[in-house]
Amino acid sequence: MKITDVRLRTVKNENELKLKAYADVTFDECFVIHGLKIIDGQKGMFVAMPSRKMPDGEYKDIAHPITPELRKEITDHVIARYHEVLAAGEEIPVEEE
Repeated sequence: MKITDVRLRTVKNENELKLKAYADVTFDECFVIHGLKIIDGQKGMFVAMPSRKMPDGEYKDIAHPITPELRKEITDHVIARYHEVLAAGEEIPVEEE
């Protein structure tokens, strides 16, 4: 499976300083995963998979790669696209909450 598109969007939320953008990743132009988060953490940028809050307050990923290699490929692609957009001076579309 190849990543064929990465679309970024932000949400105006001043309480989320570490959350830089959301990403939607398309594979082979036929399958998309919405809601990945680009986060600027203590050890640098990383991509968090979409998750849902469980009744006990814990968050569980609702979609995630099985292998470390695919996780790295997704992370590298998404963060590269984020930096590409910023370097080009493009605006990341804002999604209203």
